[in-house]
Amino acid sequence: MHSSHKIHRVQVVIIGGGQAGLSVSYHLKKRGINDHIIFERHRIAHSWREERWDSFCLVTPNFQCRLPDHPYDGDEPEGFMLKDEIVSYVERFAKKFHPPVREGVEVYSVRKQGGIFVVRTSIGTWHCDDVVPRLDLSITPFKPKGAEKIPSHITEIFATDYRNPEQIPAGEVLVVGSGQSGCQIAEDLHLAGRKVHLCLGNAPRSPRKYRGKDAVTWLEEMGYYKTTFAEHPNQAKALSSTNHYLTGRDGGREIDLRKFAIDGMKLYGFVEGIDAEGFSIRPDAKEKLDQADRSYLGICQRIDRYIAEHHIHAPEENPYIPCWEPESERTSIHFMESNISTIIWCVGFRPNFKFIEAEIYNIYGFPEHERGVTSVKGLYFIGLPWLHTWGSSRFAGIAEDAEHIVENIASNIKAHRREPEPALLS
Repeated sequence: MHSSHKIHRVQVVIIGGGQAGLSVSYHLKKRGINDHIIFERHRIAHSWREERWDSFCLVTPNFQCRLPDHPYDGDEPEGFMLKDEIVSYVERFAKKFHPPVREGVEVYSVRKQGGIFVVRTSIGTWHCDDVVPRLDLSITPFKPKGAEKIPSHITEIFATDYRNPEQIPAGEVLVVGSGQSGCQIAEDLHLAGRKVHLCLGNAPRSPRKYRGKDAVTWLEEMGYYKTTFAEHPNQAKALSSTNHYLTGRDGGREIDLRKFAIDGMKLYGFVEGIDAEGFSIRPDAKEKLDQADRSYLGICQRIDRYIAEHHIHAPEENPYIPCWEPESERTSIHFMESNISTIIWCVGFRPNFKFIEAEIYNIYGFPEHERGVTSVKGLYFIGLPWLHTWGSSRFAGIAEDAEHIVENIASNIKAHRREPEPALLS
């Protein structure tokens, strides 16, 4: 039920009050486009507050936090902000320019009608010329096929609902997925003394410190993060790749799942099937560990070449030698025999843009765009992976993307002023 039947008029509607939406608002204000509003379903920086576990921290160094005219302002540029520090950083950014954000507002639908966007919200209907939704408002975590067969006495949660080991019932924990979230949650539980089983996916891993610097610092210096999507040699791979796993915990370190295995964590291959008794497992744990290591070594080799080509003095590193190999490949996990009390799903997200009614989506459900600009005049997206560069879905690239989108909005406003106001269809 809407709180009001009145139709409101505004130039730009931004959907989402995270760093992406705030950055768009900042650039709009900087250009003098003050006739805009941000609708946030919860509070500013909600995903950082409520969808991360208690020990969560950044995996990229703080110096890569570059919101518009608001770079990292703390004392540890090479450190990794904790969850509360990230929220505080975003809040300080908002306080700099007082964005017109309405918290606690849900957006029900967006559609274009008669040349104007009609945005239905929990506080009424709004008409506007431009709409900018953020990504994380429009993705949904999912479980693999067959998960509905899991017995009800087993607790199931998504990574976004995990907070700490204390919330997990007594018993052993099965983490499904070895991307950044899966590996870090498995580590969090492992360090707390919980018995953990981890089903591996295809995520690569990355070095942390290498030859005297953080690997991210080397890659930044090498210009890797300036590579645009248009320049990327393998665009399909870029869009489908899972983030490398590593952590900023305790000052930053690598995650080597082989070391976890030595310490008692049970590693498995890919989940092939699910029934009421357990999982059937593809016997490819060794293959997935080796694949992750190849990515790790590839990054190291790239840094080595850069150091050699530029005659940089840097300490040598001992070659990586795997510290553990699976003696045999497990092909199943039996819930009762393994005393599994909880399953934590870390297998990814599916797009859910259904509330935006437009013919712009590809077969995977993601909007087609050029640097966030869609074929529907006035409809833009912010925060998508590789919107323009690697940093587009991170603090590192949001400012540049937001500025580009606002440039297009400004051009749209100029063109609109030269055209007669379209009549809204009934």
